[in-house]
Amino acid sequence: MRSLGVGLLLLVALAGWCAASEEFDFPPPQFSQGYEYPHVSKPSPRPDWLVYVDIGVLAAALGLAAWLALGRRHRRGLALLAVFSVLYFGFFRHGCICSVGAIQNVALAAFGSDYALPMVAGAFFLLPLLFALLFGRVFCAGVCPLGAAQEIVLLRPLRVPRWLENGLGVAPYVYLGAAVLFAGTGSAFIICDYDPFILFYRLAGSRGMLVLGLVVLLTATVIGRPYCRYLCPYGVLLRWLAPFARWRVRITPQDCISCHLCAKACPYGAIRAPTPEPGAVPRHVGRGRLAALLALIPVFVVLGGWLANVGSPILARAHPSVRLANRLWLEEQGRVEAKTEATEAFEQHERPTVEAYRTAAAIHARFRVGAWAFGGWLGLVLGIRLVGQAIRRHRSEYDADPAACVACGRCYAACPVQPTRENALGLPGASERS
Repeated sequence: MRSLGVGLLLLVALAGWCAASEEFDFPPPQFSQGYEYPHVSKPSPRPDWLVYVDIGVLAAALGLAAWLALGRRHRRGLALLAVFSVLYFGFFRHGCICSVGAIQNVALAAFGSDYALPMVAGAFFLLPLLFALLFGRVFCAGVCPLGAAQEIVLLRPLRVPRWLENGLGVAPYVYLGAAVLFAGTGSAFIICDYDPFILFYRLAGSRGMLVLGLVVLLTATVIGRPYCRYLCPYGVLLRWLAPFARWRVRITPQDCISCHLCAKACPYGAIRAPTPEPGAVPRHVGRGRLAALLALIPVFVVLGGWLANVGSPILARAHPSVRLANRLWLEEQGRVEAKTEATEAFEQHERPTVEAYRTAAAIHARFRVGAWAFGGWLGLVLGIRLVGQAIRRHRSEYDADPAACVACGRCYAACPVQPTRENALGLPGASERS
């Protein structure tokens, strides 16, 4: 009984200490501008076992999407799965963690010195990529809460011209490079900061994000998945892996009758038409053009890296420590009079200004290296895309581009040649059994 009483007293003391420390982990600075501290509420941590539930739900949803898209060829089932993903990964889990944003966690773990990648972030990052290697972009079919929301609101899709599609298609590569740069330097998680759907899923956010979200959703009613096609950085990784998939979407594994109905039904421009007969351009001319473009790729890489390095001081301003050092310098030089909350907090801790300058200098050095990589990446992307445009491909029938196809199933009902389940999966001997 005595040990029980001592234990209860220790428990009460511990509870009191926790309650006292709940307000502030460190002594708060005293501001001179009448600043009032907001009420601090710390929700209870989520039980560890729910992390495994989230991973299990993701794996099950990916498997179901692959079965519905490739096995059953069931458009309605994919639509219902999209609704479930919006409800679970969106509204219930508040859009966090998602595979798209997990790019930043991976980048910070790879380039940061004191950040360990959480298991759930690693699983959400890797699982859709693994399924893309096996079944194509089934994650986009109805599992991703960002793509699912756009899939649901699409009403009257309009066709985007091919030249505009190719031009806008560069933006996801820029976004991916910028996200890795800013996350790897510990500056910002821009994918999460500018997620147009997170405000709806969390039912809270700024007015600017509300406007951005409404613009994206309204655009998605007439343009199929604008965020997925023209911004999503995770889609870049899926585009790389999907062409190597063992099983992929096939409009019809039987003979295509070239009716063009599937291309009309696809709102994402992912159906490639049969190629015409080769033109009058001599083969040696095409080879020379291709060789010239290949030779230009290193030039693009170096030029892009140099230009980004020149702009690295501007990019480094995304880091709060750099902004703090810049503000402290302006105040020391008398160029500004009023102090900000950040500079007041810094001075309250009685830290020397040179410490802030030293930290900012180290961050600038990291950005110079990162900017070279970022600019080189953009130059490489530009060169490879130009080479891709110069390569002539031959297609004898309508086919879904595995890199662009999101496995939504809209083309299935449009095709008058309906394959069997075995044909859809491309299993050996399917043609003999059909």
